[in-house]
Amino acid sequence: MATHKNTIHIPFLLEKMDVVLVKPAKPTPSEVLSFSTIDNDPNLEIICQTIYAYKAKRFSSSDDNGHDLASSNGKTHDLDSCDPASVISDALSRVLVYYYPLAGKLKRHSDGELRLNCNAAGVPFLVATANCELSSLCYLDGITVELAKPFVFDWPGDGGDGRHPLVLQVTKFSCGGFTIGMGISHSVCDGFGAAQFFRALAELASGKSEPTVKPVWERERLVGTPRKNPFQIPIDEASLATSPHLPPTEIVHDCFNVNSESIKRLKTSLMKQCGDEAPKEGFTTIEALGAYVWRSRFRALELNSDGTTLFSMTVGYRRLLNPPLPDGYYGNAFGAANATTMGKDLNKGPLSRVSKLIKESKKIACSSDYIRNSIDMLEFMRRQNTKFETNDATVVLTDWRRLGLVEEVDFGWKEPVNMIPVPWNMFNYVGLCILTSPSSLDPAMKGGVRVLVSLPAAAIPKFKEEMNALSLGDDKALA
Repeated sequence: MATHKNTIHIPFLLEKMDVVLVKPAKPTPSEVLSFSTIDNDPNLEIICQTIYAYKAKRFSSSDDNGHDLASSNGKTHDLDSCDPASVISDALSRVLVYYYPLAGKLKRHSDGELRLNCNAAGVPFLVATANCELSSLCYLDGITVELAKPFVFDWPGDGGDGRHPLVLQVTKFSCGGFTIGMGISHSVCDGFGAAQFFRALAELASGKSEPTVKPVWERERLVGTPRKNPFQIPIDEASLATSPHLPPTEIVHDCFNVNSESIKRLKTSLMKQCGDEAPKEGFTTIEALGAYVWRSRFRALELNSDGTTLFSMTVGYRRLLNPPLPDGYYGNAFGAANATTMGKDLNKGPLSRVSKLIKESKKIACSSDYIRNSIDMLEFMRRQNTKFETNDATVVLTDWRRLGLVEEVDFGWKEPVNMIPVPWNMFNYVGLCILTSPSSLDPAMKGGVRVLVSLPAAAIPKFKEEMNALSLGDDKALA
């Protein structure tokens, strides 16, 4: 079923220590690094914040069967003396020897180019202590953005030498549980790159001497030639759908859980609608759920039916390029698969048609010609000082489920039980939708999807109604 997460209101106090700069444990190269065309996209010049929640470890030298407690790599911890903040700070210092650009300063220069000064300035690191148990906050599952914000922080640049591309906060709770709040520059890392760094940090914290995957810069691989993109979809701006709820007076960030049975039922319904024209490979979760969210958002925003609507979905390039990018590449390597349709067709037509549009857009976006031309178009827009703008009619969907951000980041306390993005002002909030893995606290949600949206407050009730219809298997909702 699709369930709406209840808002949690628990009063608590947070005591924050002074911010310290964690520097690489060894001398690192002093150099100035340039970025790729995708990295240079002004839309990505933001700090993306995520929070990871870890349960308390019952500290003893053996488990109930008398076995030694050890980390995943076989190294036994003296858990009574393990302070997560100290462990993570030490691991950060050591991992920065490999990811030394993240200890530098990022700045956009007068020529419009981003550059990273690798000067070992250090990573701002903050330790906080909460006067409550993490379980009282449901391990941050379903919390409001206002409640989440104290567990992450931003650190302004010092003078004119740029800003830090990475900041970390460890918050310790009275139960022994803790959270890690990470803020990382989207200009430096995409989702896969941030996950690669975070896994490396966890590996060193849990006892490894070096990361399994070594980082690779090589941003020159994705530098474009400034020419217009023949694959760009021509859109008459006057024909775009508009909403009476935009611009909003109040934005609400909300999340909805969709379990595996609801997704399976949705896919089955779509295949039945297609009949003899059903795709042999079926529909993926993002094709099925993306279509449903696109339509639900259209209805919630009350977009006009005679206007055009747009759906843009991120597509990773790492394995699509020839030759593929190396495993350690942690820069931005993604583009967009774009689909358009008239509002009346989205609202009243068969949902299977919408899923087919998304499937076809993915196929086009994965071609080598499209990828190269997309990068060239980005370079052209940047040099023309043109920034991609979203509007009422656009939804931008990104899928974080394959990043391994929950299952593969054991700091010695086992993997996190929850990971949540703190919404950032990308595409004016309202256009952005994120699919993530749900919290591991609810066994019924195994294989399910958590849908995070940002909408005007007035549009939330209708969107909630649409998501509830999906959970109930309403035939009209699935049609």
